[in-house]
Amino acid sequence: MAGDFAAIETLAGALLRSLEPGARRSLLRKMAREVQKTQSARIAANRAADGTPFAPRRPKKAQKPGNFAVRFLYPKGATEPRVVFMKSWVREGPLMTGFDVEAGGIRSFFWDKVEKWLPVEAAEQNARAGKFRRRGSIKQKAMFRKLRNGRNLRADATDREAWIGFTGRAADIARIHQDGLFDRPAAKAKPVRYAERALLGLTEAERSRALDIFLEHVASV
Repeated sequence: MAGDFAAIETLAGALLRSLEPGARRSLLRKMAREVQKTQSARIAANRAADGTPFAPRRPKKAQKPGNFAVRFLYPKGATEPRVVFMKSWVREGPLMTGFDVEAGGIRSFFWDKVEKWLPVEAAEQNARAGKFRRRGSIKQKAMFRKLRNGRNLRADATDREAWIGFTGRAADIARIHQDGLFDRPAAKAKPVRYAERALLGLTEAERSRALDIFLEHVASV
């Protein structure tokens, strides 16, 4: 079966080269963008091209929200720093994250950019502390949410080839996961080896769909 499929691909390649450059580029771009959609969906399902599941996230130590609310001026050096009142917060590396009362949602702030810590009255302490814990648990389950969007996972073509891949900083991050390399989880943290998660790779279904697109084009001309 695999040999038959390879023979069909070889024939399709010969027919593809016979097209005019403009038509070839347009067809290859259509193939690339079709496959891009399924690649993104597969990454969202946390599966490699061969169907195996991605290695799960490394378990983290349970974070306990601060047992007191905080109020501070932010950011340091601003002409008119904002007064931030935060409840149910946690600190991880240089960031503290919690429920920003004024913003009405979860926000993060750099610890070393706090201009001044302000007093908090006893009556203002964590009356709604559960809100951060509920929302945080959902966020921890998602993987590669930003990496797989259309801004970072790109697809295009020339008259010679179609390509699907990551660009810019996203390409560096993707390569770390694709090859299981070392990186720092935070600016001042020690390097750790990330689990190998093959983000890119053609599935048999995607190869078959690319051929279908090509044959549909041939049949229409």
